[in-house]
Amino acid sequence: MTHLIYKSLIAIGLLFIAGNSLVAKDSKKPNILLILTDDLGYGDLQCYNKNSKIPTPHLNKLAESSMLFTDGHSPSNVCTPTRYSLLTGRMQFRTGMKGVFTGAGGPCLIEESRLTLPQILKEKGYATACVGKWHIGMSFFDKNGKRITDQRIKGIQQIDYSRPIPDGPVNRGFDYFYGTVSCPTTDFLYAYIENDRIPLPPTKILDRSKLPNHVYSKDCRIGMIADNFDHEEVDMVFLKKSQDYIRQHLQKKKDQPFFLFHSMQAVHLPSFPAKQFQGKTQLGPHGDFIFQLDHIVGELVKTLDELKALDNTLIIFCSDNGPEVPTALNMIKTYNHDGSYPWRGLKRDQWEGGHRTPLIISWPNKIKPSVSNELVSLCDIMASCAALVDYKLPPNSAEDSFNLLPLLLDEKTNIREYLLTQTISLNLAIRKGPWKYLDHSSSGGNNYNGKRIQHLLPEEFDTKAPVQLYNLDKDPQELENLYLKHPEVVKELKAKLEQFKQSGRSN
Repeated sequence: MTHLIYKSLIAIGLLFIAGNSLVAKDSKKPNILLILTDDLGYGDLQCYNKNSKIPTPHLNKLAESSMLFTDGHSPSNVCTPTRYSLLTGRMQFRTGMKGVFTGAGGPCLIEESRLTLPQILKEKGYATACVGKWHIGMSFFDKNGKRITDQRIKGIQQIDYSRPIPDGPVNRGFDYFYGTVSCPTTDFLYAYIENDRIPLPPTKILDRSKLPNHVYSKDCRIGMIADNFDHEEVDMVFLKKSQDYIRQHLQKKKDQPFFLFHSMQAVHLPSFPAKQFQGKTQLGPHGDFIFQLDHIVGELVKTLDELKALDNTLIIFCSDNGPEVPTALNMIKTYNHDGSYPWRGLKRDQWEGGHRTPLIISWPNKIKPSVSNELVSLCDIMASCAALVDYKLPPNSAEDSFNLLPLLLDEKTNIREYLLTQTISLNLAIRKGPWKYLDHSSSGGNNYNGKRIQHLLPEEFDTKAPVQLYNLDKDPQELENLYLKHPEVVKELKAKLEQFKQSGRSN
């Protein structure tokens, strides 16, 4: 009898193991589509700002079926640092680099030895692709093999285009790349890169007289341009490349999941909407540009749906920082549209408008449609994707990234206790609950003592206070500096900030 029971238990155990193995074998890892927009503010989308007059029907629809975050943050309030942090899960200030890249700027800010998001996914069987703006640095060389250090037109004119780029996206975890080195329509080198080469090098100096001329067009620097580069069609080129990638991958390797990082030019200045979108809104070229951005998101979702891949695709939509200063000023003045609404602050500012940005995450039948007030950072995408594919992160990686998967799957809340943000000059701020401590004076970025934006602050605001402390629950506009009234909170948050700096990690 005992022998029969023993044999029965073994049989049941074997069935249990086989069943689990079958589940593991049949469970399909989701595709991941990461859409990063540029300089899109919290108040630019109708799903975040009911007062916005810019039509964003596709993002509105996506938001209705997704988890929409009201307290989501870019790690920095400018391009390059946010992109570094997004792809590494590590705050960029830890590298020591100040500023952003332009033109042929390099070398790549992501260290060769550093684990990246695409590398994690690649190791777990994903095909990985990046389409669009890189802006984390690449190395270019002259005919003598010397690295170009002049990021302006003079340096670009010295590039030997027969030499491969040794530290671009395909050297940091991506199988495929098509895009630009820095800001596509701003930064001196107007040419497309495919993998580690520029197939059609720039041979002419840009003639800006042939470009649109309006208040949102002044950010285009004179540089070298390739024959196939049209400033008004850049984002449509990126869209087609991403659509082609999705179609080709699903046709040839439908059983292999893919990770596609679609990194837009929109809506960074200059605001050059494609011809088919010009005049489509009542809010000028920048309104048209946001409308085009919405269309692009809709087309990417539509492509997935047509190929029956939407239900098994995790879509992350986010922005690298808040709205640009001249953009925001003109949109407020001309159309009463506030891209930072309801927050104060713009791109480069440590105030909420500079880094509290749209964040929408969709995964049909997995993530329940909801609005989340959880404190999250784009740094968290790294640890979340690692958890998604059961990748154990080594200790020297993703030092500022938290796993949001339990939150997304409605299993847990309060993932983060603290949040770090940084400026272009490496000024830092830290959040805990409603308390926000800025370890510097004024905005940490834009000059609010200058005439251009001085009017955005009340006269009594002290731009020279050495540090700042705000209670965002009571003062979301960050107007009442409480650092003298609550020294105990300042002391606590300052100490925690120093701990995170010295230890090299915040998680």
